[in-house]
Amino acid sequence: MTKLADHLTIGQVAERSGVPHTALRFYEDRGLISSERSSGNQRRYPRSVLRRIAFIRAAQRVGLSLEQIGEALSTLPADHAPTKADWARLSRTWRSELDARIDALQRLRDQLTGCVGCGCLSLRTCALHNPDDEIARFGPGAPRLKPTTEGGL
Repeated sequence: MTKLADHLTIGQVAERSGVPHTALRFYEDRGLISSERSSGNQRRYPRSVLRRIAFIRAAQRVGLSLEQIGEALSTLPADHAPTKADWARLSRTWRSELDARIDALQRLRDQLTGCVGCGCLSLRTCALHNPDDEIARFGPGAPRLKPTTEGGL
């Protein structure tokens, strides 16, 4: 075990990572990061937690679930910062999923542009949102694109 003096307080981690205290506690509750306790029962984080938090945030930005992130983090060393080889291994395991997500988002973007770009917003011709005019009973336009406060689904 390392000396707690070599560790960071929750405030220091929040400031250095840009992640609020509440999120740090949530990540810890989910087992994504860990801390030790001082004699006054205050959380103390190893400096390597900053790299884990950066990884968590980057993974969330690309749409990975906390479960997926947790699975990946469970394969990394808990007692020190991951190595370049560790990150490369994780990158390889997620590459195909990320490629599939990129493809799906590009197709969605292209279909949405075609649907909205034509100006009709017809439920009968919009293959993206209503290929068989299933939701015509909810009124004209594209109910799935409207906020619920405006009659959207």
